[in-house]
Amino acid sequence: MNQTLQTQEADAPSRVAVLIPCYNEALTVGKVVDDFRRVLPNADVWVYDNNSSDDTASIARAHGALVRRETRQGKGNVVRQMLRDIDADCYLLVDGDDTYPAEAACRLIEPILSGAADHVVGDRLSNGTYGKENDRAFHGFGNDLVRWLIGLLYHFQFSDVMTGYRALSREFAKTLPVLSPGFEIETELSIHAVDKRWRIEQVPIAYRDRPEGSTSKLDTFSDGAKVLGMIGRLFKDYKPLGFFSLLSLLSLVVSLFLGVPVIAEFQRTHLVARFPTAILAVAFAGFAALLFACGLILDTEVKASRRQWELEVMRVYGERAPRRD
Repeated sequence: MNQTLQTQEADAPSRVAVLIPCYNEALTVGKVVDDFRRVLPNADVWVYDNNSSDDTASIARAHGALVRRETRQGKGNVVRQMLRDIDADCYLLVDGDDTYPAEAACRLIEPILSGAADHVVGDRLSNGTYGKENDRAFHGFGNDLVRWLIGLLYHFQFSDVMTGYRALSREFAKTLPVLSPGFEIETELSIHAVDKRWRIEQVPIAYRDRPEGSTSKLDTFSDGAKVLGMIGRLFKDYKPLGFFSLLSLLSLVVSLFLGVPVIAEFQRTHLVARFPTAILAVAFAGFAALLFACGLILDTEVKASRRQWELEVMRVYGERAPRRD
């Protein structure tokens, strides 16, 4: 543990909360709790049980975790309630399946505690351990696709978007509007961090696959479709001018595709023989103009909302300042 982390823990106003959302993780949750209590002895380890049908909650409690229950199904719902309920200066979010090493925790929380970052991502991909350990088809492809889309839309290159091992500052956590009900939460965290220009660090970590007998709750195709839908919705909400400009361009292309032959025919014959096609082309051109106007109006609204959000962030920073004096 480096000197910065030791100093923060010794002074202890910088409290660390380890957040472990769990659904049927009886096989692994005890070890996960033990590992993080050993590595971060001054941290609070929280387990939120999401309607497990096994002994996840009782095992976590027996190993010293603070246990609560969240009845709304889905990882996003659990994370939302955790961030509402728990007050800390640094939040370490980790899955309860024992795939992420507790030994990397200090490297993830150190940039938060030192004030160097607001969102730290545990990167499983850079060192190749995820590709070696994870044998589930299409998981790597899905991660690469989401990384590419975020890079295309937001001009920031994440090494690993879908990782469940992250550290969050208090300001980041308390001003985060969690909309995702399920496994889209990782994508939402990543896009929010980029769009709101939070300070992001990416820390390479080792990854190990689930132990024998433990099964993933992630459905590659249905959850993958939800992730892509989340990217589209957040693109619309965060960057409406870009979103509606793209739709406007597509509508304009259709208008030209329909209208250019009609115009060319009129130039040859001085007659409009295909009135329905001409009317449809004009309709698509009008629709393109309407979409672009919607984008301009919504972009103004988003900028006003961003100003209010910045003021809220400043308020949260102000709440924390006395504890650091």
